[in-house]
Amino acid sequence: MKVRPWKIIRKFYPSCIWRIEDESDSVYLTFDDGPTPGVTEWILSTLKKYNAKATFFVLGKNVELYPDLYSKLLEDGHKIGNHTYSHQKGIKMSLERYLEDVEFANDIVHSNLFRPPYALATPVQIRTLSKYYKIIMWDIVSRDYNRKLSPERCMKGVLPHIAPGSIIAFHDSDKSFRNMSIVLPKVLEKIYSNGWKCRVIE
Repeated sequence: MKVRPWKIIRKFYPSCIWRIEDESDSVYLTFDDGPTPGVTEWILSTLKKYNAKATFFVLGKNVELYPDLYSKLLEDGHKIGNHTYSHQKGIKMSLERYLEDVEFANDIVHSNLFRPPYALATPVQIRTLSKYYKIIMWDIVSRDYNRKLSPERCMKGVLPHIAPGSIIAFHDSDKSFRNMSIVLPKVLEKIYSNGWKCRVIE
């Protein structure tokens, strides 16, 4: 099970940030696709137990649907990133339509961070967006969204790879909750048992 990006993909998108280099004690948790009622509250409660901060790549349409949840993310001191308005695959869209969807979201969330849904965008889309955003990918993807994977398999794909500078991708969604709700506490336990901290991506 591949949980880390292929090196050739990283070379193909040199302007993207895949991990935070030169870090000695920080790990970066990220959550895509929210806010999601029931799930977001659980994530926030769990992070608070460990005094952990995270970066949430939210969907513009979900922020519009659940503004109180979005406000809670900000109140708790977490960072917000743009994940498009409607979770589009860039490779299936023209540059103009994709940029329009991204900017529609940014009119709502006002972030300098962007993560393409599915990590799928064309090179020209990435080059264009990198003029305006820090494009944040991931060093480790939990695959919590894959319902064919057990929580135990998700955990084995994440825990051994965590190191300072890692950007770990989780998902703030209903379909990810079964796996994420079991794996996230174990990840936090490992991070703090090693004396590391969870910080937001700036």
